[in-house]
Amino acid sequence: MLYALIAVHAILGAFTPLMVKKLGARVFYVLSIAPLAAAIWLTVQAPHIVSGGTYVEAYPWIPTLDVSLTLRMGLVQWVLAMIVTWIGFLVLLYSRWYFEGITTGRSAAILTVFAGTMLGLVTADNLVLMFVFWELTTVLSYLLIGHDPTRRANRGAAQTALIVTTSGGLAMLVGIVAVWSTTGNMSLAEIVADPPKGTLAGIGAMLMLVGALSKSALVPFHFWLPGAMAAPTPISAYLHAAAMVKAGVYLVAVLAPAFADVPLWRPTVLILGTVTMILGGWRALRQTDLKLLLAYGTVSQLGFMVLLLGVGTKAAAIAGLGMVIAHALFKSTLFMCVGLIDHSAGTRDIRELSGVGYRVPWLAILGGLAALSMAGMPRWSASSPRRRPSSRSST
Repeated sequence: MLYALIAVHAILGAFTPLMVKKLGARVFYVLSIAPLAAAIWLTVQAPHIVSGGTYVEAYPWIPTLDVSLTLRMGLVQWVLAMIVTWIGFLVLLYSRWYFEGITTGRSAAILTVFAGTMLGLVTADNLVLMFVFWELTTVLSYLLIGHDPTRRANRGAAQTALIVTTSGGLAMLVGIVAVWSTTGNMSLAEIVADPPKGTLAGIGAMLMLVGALSKSALVPFHFWLPGAMAAPTPISAYLHAAAMVKAGVYLVAVLAPAFADVPLWRPTVLILGTVTMILGGWRALRQTDLKLLLAYGTVSQLGFMVLLLGVGTKAAAIAGLGMVIAHALFKSTLFMCVGLIDHSAGTRDIRELSGVGYRVPWLAILGGLAALSMAGMPRWSASSPRRRPSSRSST
């Protein structure tokens, strides 16, 4: 079923240029069917996955190398797939308004295919298959960031993102080959269940970590993400809050239980995660453009997520997974709120946006709630423990 859902994304993306001629911006209603169908199917799988089950699809591909087209979905994969599909659905609906008057379906088609590719990436069990999806997201994100090739900012940001993430991808490929040479196995689940030992396996794990860090914009690769804000807001909301940057976080989450004891793994994750968290937060405080402010905030939070998930302990993994879900929800909401403000006010400069809350109160409430979520504000609960009265009777 997963392959069929991925194929639906590809088919709709291929026919988007034809549909745009008839439907215009309403084509996004049709395109949103693909992630919605995938999201509903994933929701139906919830009882089975949450109870500890897995879903597997496998087809032979290169028998001589023992390579098969295997998709495997456990709890971590299911959570990421839910984020990719549900937020993808909402972003495509939002794009119906944002891209009013659309005449070409280029970005609409690429965004739909990208959603299907991300679904394949977070469920791929075979390392070769995962790498194919990984590089496809790199190419598709390059095309999406370069939405308007006539603008120098778009071209420059797209090229920077492509160079950084492709370089990390090449390091990851070498790491995959090293791990495969040690284990003779291409199954991610089996490698994690029985981690390889030795120097070559450790080098392979660290090279795969380099690929993950470059994709998720950690120091020293962090500079490509703020530049990618040249892309339209729906693309930023999806790629840089809910989907592409989560690919590296996902890889760290999956590999950490197996490779957290590799000599350099924990120091690398702790140091780079902490430095990224502090640097991103500090740079965010100096921004006046709302999208750049959110971009540097995203860099900071990606460092926090990688730090938590990369430690390799169960408690940290649970906390990190909760942070991944929360970040996807509040950051995509904030990006779309910024898109509404930009379209309505004609600027994203916070120095010129005084009074927006009075004019559009519902937007202020929505953005405020998302900001409170990002700040981690506590929630009062009626079930909070209360002090029980003494059972002793007075005399």
